[in-house]
Amino acid sequence: MEHLIELPLLDMQKDLKTRTQEGRRQVFDAIRRKWLVLQPEEHVRQLLLLYLVHQLGYSPIHIGIEKKLVVNTLTRRCDILVYSAEMAPWMLIECKAPAVPITQATFDQVARYNMPLQVPFLTVTNGLQTFCCALDYEQSSYTFLDTLPEFPKRRF
Repeated sequence: MEHLIELPLLDMQKDLKTRTQEGRRQVFDAIRRKWLVLQPEEHVRQLLLLYLVHQLGYSPIHIGIEKKLVVNTLTRRCDILVYSAEMAPWMLIECKAPAVPITQATFDQVARYNMPLQVPFLTVTNGLQTFCCALDYEQSSYTFLDTLPEFPKRRF
């Protein structure tokens, strides 16, 4: 598929901290510093977070999880919101379970979530398929990228 970004997320599996408590499999979220039930979508999110931080050098203090957004008067939560070095919303990421295909509806969802944010980058992944696009608000256009963008350095 064109514009598909190949991410070695399964390579990050060894770095996941998991446990079983009261018969439920849990994963430790290092960003929120708490244990969560290991659902398929959460598994994808945690693998992606490890990849962003350990492989791409994204700063954990610039990553928000399940951030509340108001979209057309409705309260929603985005999966991952990456902030620039200046703490401006920079990349919005929507995670799906591996069994959920990435479709136009998935992009429509993340585009709606982006309405109040106006980030430069949108990313959608189910762990098997990942797509990222750069948005050009002046031209009302977008361009699919072949890789995830580098974390922005602070401008002095």
